[in-house]
Amino acid sequence: MTRTASLTWDGVTARRMARSHLTQPAERAGPADIAAALCGVHAQILTAAELSIGRRIAGATRADVHAALWEERSLVKTFGPRGTVHLVAAADLPMWTGALSALPSSVPRHPDPVRFTPEQSEEVIGAIDASLADGPLTVDELTAAIRDRAGPWAVDETMDAFQVKWPRWRQLTSTAAHRGVLCFGPARGRNVTYTNPRTWLPGFRPADGDRAVQTLLRRYLHAYGPATPQHFAKWLAIPPRDAAELFDASAEVLEPVEFDGQQAWVVAGDTATPEELHRGVRLVPYFDAFVVAGQPRERLFPAAAATRALAGGQAGNYPVLLVDGVVGGVWHQRRSGRSIDITVEPIGTLSAKQRRQLADEVELVGAVIEGRPTLTVGPVTVGAHA
Repeated sequence: MTRTASLTWDGVTARRMARSHLTQPAERAGPADIAAALCGVHAQILTAAELSIGRRIAGATRADVHAALWEERSLVKTFGPRGTVHLVAAADLPMWTGALSALPSSVPRHPDPVRFTPEQSEEVIGAIDASLADGPLTVDELTAAIRDRAGPWAVDETMDAFQVKWPRWRQLTSTAAHRGVLCFGPARGRNVTYTNPRTWLPGFRPADGDRAVQTLLRRYLHAYGPATPQHFAKWLAIPPRDAAELFDASAEVLEPVEFDGQQAWVVAGDTATPEELHRGVRLVPYFDAFVVAGQPRERLFPAAAATRALAGGQAGNYPVLLVDGVVGGVWHQRRSGRSIDITVEPIGTLSAKQRRQLADEVELVGAVIEGRPTLTVGPVTVGAHA
């Protein structure tokens, strides 16, 4: 009988830090490699995504991320896990669209007067697909094009959003992205644009759904395992029952392990952890994948860290200070021209060595976002997502 491997929290933390390129910045990776390793980079705040990626590549700046996104097109900005904006490797977009269109939708249901019927949804998604075939359109331009193709009912301003009413079709933006007919194009001044990935990335086609979901599960477990179906479900915002069924269907390629006294899963054969435990401090921005995807959350945000750095139980609303791979404080930056004032609020007392490491981290942040940083250690007075 095969003995079940036993993994400790400290060993798994060291493994996740290394695989997330937080132990050492990667020497020979590009932005798309980092996005692939992290299983996507949250980009509701694009500057945070630029820092998430840039700090993981030796010598990189936000300009490298910008070039990968809009010039090389090795990155693509789209709606990813949880229906939120992400940067993903362009080479991974077939997997993401195949998987997310096959998994249960994480998009909130709208009330009857606003919600489309399934038939209406198909008609609107078809209109989006056709309208974007010739290149990027602003939201207003796309709204007009959908009206012309589907009719006024598709664009009625009935959808509540940020104290205003949005055109009805916008409830389908993430669904259209998951179906592979919409992604972000380059901004036009201050206006967002959308385009069709089949024209933006020639040769693109969504992958087969079942194979794509299996690939996504293995990629997630490589980066953030050991994990349970509940952890995977939380990451994707899908029902835990569906995640459990997926784990059961993938049993041949998964391996159960004992993780910190509980059962969890890794990709079969992937039980190794680094010989040396991770020690050091790191600064990661809003919604960094390491803290959003990492579980169990009570170990990643121990004791006072949960109270200080989680907002309603949600990770990512604060940029965080990692101390030995777990959340040990919050931080905030205020920029004026090239000057960047960085305030770091540790939860405990930092040693002299950790203070020196923190100073190095601040310099790294400044280099990535192309500014001159100054460090203040003290209370962060702004609220979540400020």
